[in-house]
Amino acid sequence: MAASRRRRRGVTTIAAAVAAAALTAGLTTGCDAVNKALDCVQTADSIADSVTDLQQAVENASDDPGQLDASLAAIDKNLDKIGDKTDNADVNKAVDDLNKAVANVRTSIKNGDDTPDVSPVTDAAGELTKVCTS
Repeated sequence: MAASRRRRRGVTTIAAAVAAAALTAGLTTGCDAVNKALDCVQTADSIADSVTDLQQAVENASDDPGQLDASLAAIDKNLDKIGDKTDNADVNKAVDDLNKAVANVRTSIKNGDDTPDVSPVTDAAGELTKVCTS
C-alpha cells in the first residue's frame, strides 16, 4: 500500500509539473501578445505625434523646410519599429498604407510642392491607431 501511495504521489507530482509548465507557457504567450499590443499602441501614438509635427511642418514650410523631412523621417523610423514587432496582417497593411502615403508626400516635396497634401498620411495613421487598439 505504501508503494501505491508513492506511485500516486509521483504521478500527482508529474501531473502538477506538466500543468505548471503548460500554464507558464500559456502565460508567457499571453504576455508576448500583450507586449506586442502595447508596443503597437505606443508606436502608433508616436506616429500620431509625428503626423501632428508633419502637419505643422507643412504649415511652416516657408520658415523651416527641413522640418518636413525631419517629420517624415520620424514617421519612417516608427514604422520600421512597428513593422518589426508584429505579425498581425491588419497592422502590416496599415503600416504599408502609411508607408505609401509618406512616400507620396516625399514625391510631392521632391517635385517642388511646398505644401503637400498630408491628409492621406493622417488617414493612414488613424487607421493604424484603430487596428492597434482593436
